[in-house]
Amino acid sequence: MAGEEKAARATRKVREGTVVSAKMDKTVVVAVTDRVRHRRYGKTLQRTRKFYVHDEANDAKEGDRVRISETRPLSHLKRWRVVEVLERAR
Repeated sequence: MAGEEKAARATRKVREGTVVSAKMDKTVVVAVTDRVRHRRYGKTLQRTRKFYVHDEANDAKEGDRVRISETRPLSHLKRWRVVEVLERAR
């Protein structure tokens, strides 16, 4: 029974993006760019979404590339948390 419940639970989404704001305490804003093809015209477009992300250690700074993971709601807007800093800003 318990094994079936775990199999039915969806895996959490993971995204990579760039920190665009690190001014808040324990929160960063991460811009995630996705490349999608237009349904009718076939042109490749870039779609950018901003996510409010929990950063417990205040480790990420503006310009860093980070990997974020979906999590339970942490506040009014935060539904993601920083998993790791992939690349530091120069």
